[in-house]
Amino acid sequence: MNNIITGIRESSAEIRNVKSMTGGAMLTALGVILAFVRIVVSNILEISFGFLALAVAGMLYGPVMGGIVGMIADVIGYFVKPNGPFFIGFTLSRFLSGFIFGLFLYKKKITLKRIIAASLTETVIINFILTPIWLNMMYGTQLFTMVRIIKNIAMFPINVALLCLVCKTVETVKLKTGLFEK
Repeated sequence: MNNIITGIRESSAEIRNVKSMTGGAMLTALGVILAFVRIVVSNILEISFGFLALAVAGMLYGPVMGGIVGMIADVIGYFVKPNGPFFIGFTLSRFLSGFIFGLFLYKKKITLKRIIAASLTETVIINFILTPIWLNMMYGTQLFTMVRIIKNIAMFPINVALLCLVCKTVETVKLKTGLFEK
C-alpha cells in the first residue's frame, strides 16, 4: 500500500516538470489520433489503439499524469469527432484507464506478468463494470451482455500483445537514450 501512495505522490510531482508536461501533451495528441485508428475485424469486434498512448503516459509519468492524459484526450477527441452525446462517465473511465496503467507500470520493470495484470485490471474495471453502467445510464441498455464479454475476452490477448510491444520498445529507448529522463 505504501508503494502505491509513494507512486501517486511521485507521479503528482511530474505535473510540475516541464519535460513531463510536454511529453504528456504529446501523448495526449497521439492518444486522440490513435483513437481514430481502428481495424475492423467484424461488426462487433474492432482493434483500436488509443489505449496505448494512455499506457505509455502512465508508464513514463505515473498514474496522475496518465489519468490526466486520458481525461484530456477524451474531451479533445469528443470535440474533434463526436460520437453521440458527451458523457462525463466516459471521461472518468479514460482517467481511470491512464491511472491504472500508471499504478502498474510507473517506475517498474516492464514484464509480461505486469502488463497482463494492468490490462486485466483495466478491462475488468472499465470494460466490464463502468462502461455497461454508463451505457445503461445513457441508453437503458443491459448491464451485462454476452457480446461484451466475448468481445473483451477476444481482445484481451491482442491488447496485451500490443501493450507488451509498445511498452517494451519505450522502455528500451528510455534505457538506451535517456530520452525521457528529467
